[in-house]
Amino acid sequence: MTTSSADRAERRGVLQSLTGLSVRYVERLMPDPYLFAVILTLIVAGLVAVLVRGASAGGMVTAWYSGVWGSENIFTFAFQMVLILVTGYTLAEAPVLKRAIVRVAATPRSQTRGALLCFTVSAVLSLLNWGLGLVAGALVARQVARRFPDSHFGYLIAAAFMGFIVWTQGLSSSIALANTDAGSPINVIHKITGFTVPLRQTIFQPYSWLSVLIVLAVLALAVWRMEPSVGLAPDAAVFDDEDPPVAPQTGKTFADWLENQWLLNVLVFAAGMTYFVLSGFTLNMASMIMLFTITAALLHGTPIRFIRAFTGAAKVSGPLLLQYPLYGGLIGLLAYQGAEGSTPLQTVLAQMLVNGATQYTLPFLTFLGSVIISLFVPSGGGHWAVQGPIAVDSALAIGQHSSAYLGLISMAVAVGEGVANMIQPFWLLPLLAIAKLNVRQVMGFTVVAFVLGLAVMGAMTLIAPWVL
Repeated sequence: MTTSSADRAERRGVLQSLTGLSVRYVERLMPDPYLFAVILTLIVAGLVAVLVRGASAGGMVTAWYSGVWGSENIFTFAFQMVLILVTGYTLAEAPVLKRAIVRVAATPRSQTRGALLCFTVSAVLSLLNWGLGLVAGALVARQVARRFPDSHFGYLIAAAFMGFIVWTQGLSSSIALANTDAGSPINVIHKITGFTVPLRQTIFQPYSWLSVLIVLAVLALAVWRMEPSVGLAPDAAVFDDEDPPVAPQTGKTFADWLENQWLLNVLVFAAGMTYFVLSGFTLNMASMIMLFTITAALLHGTPIRFIRAFTGAAKVSGPLLLQYPLYGGLIGLLAYQGAEGSTPLQTVLAQMLVNGATQYTLPFLTFLGSVIISLFVPSGGGHWAVQGPIAVDSALAIGQHSSAYLGLISMAVAVGEGVANMIQPFWLLPLLAIAKLNVRQVMGFTVVAFVLGLAVMGAMTLIAPWVL
């Protein structure tokens, strides 16, 4: 059964009106994400010209080039992020998980319940691996849209993306994982203080997991109340890749035999798990990528099935590969110093926000700074490289040297990025590729998630210093 337009209209309330207003303005004002990145680059260049002493056009272009393709590029980190996405997608496409997604998507009896299911799947899996959560939520949304032809597909995809807000507090949190690895190039705390911060002092702190439960409860209520009164049918091409034709085998060569040897995938899985045990079950960015790669290989059975799934998953990473260099350029501009000894823009912005902070207000001000900076650098790790040194130095300057407090500062940056994702279209790109939608058809809904997430996570950063 489906929810009729008349029933939806009767249930319209304040939240639906706010959502409708957001949708209308986003449809008018939001450019394509690539253009969004270009416009942000121009804004940052303008701010550098005004606020950085001794800034020159040639120096700014050099700093930008250095961040995009030069010595300060973020290619390594960008590739790690792409691999997290692709391995998560590949795992979600494993036959056993794909069948589970179809079965789960068959349970809701209305569009609203379907949206809540997309949100829940995305949130739970994002806490395990952000790539898996991001993709699985969209795949569930696709199945729900197939069951309810008069549903609003943008609303379903938005609900899935809203669950992604908690990824920075999950096991694949790039900032939290970097804090644990002394060799990580973005472990800002270790570079400044010489010690690492374990996960028990970041994502496993009560302030972190309690705020996850609260924000998910609040957003679930929002998803329920923001159901649109009109429909948006998915493009028929959305379902083209669900059941690709299998080419008949005309003969069996030695190569064919090798490609179908499931034992090879088992050996890869066993080797990866052996290393994970020998490493003392170390969780960092590299080990997370390894674990999801070998698990996906195991669940796909044969090497050729794994290869085809991985190749198909890599297609959704195209927009990230296009835009990541631009955000590397933004990092280069933010760190650019004009005259010798001048203050770069990233320091100017961060100092403006933490000026006069105390141990009780610094995490909240850091959180606000994170939200702003995430609009320019929507990458947890790259963002931490920009804001982290200022945040850590500010904590040390007010006498806060404990790993627990520095862990809180890093999580303030992390959750700020998670909240800002709701209005920064960068991480929405893989979902848009799967759904074949444009950003304007989705982001109007997620603006509401941004407002609610800002309130909940802001409150968390205000309360946490009192209970550490």
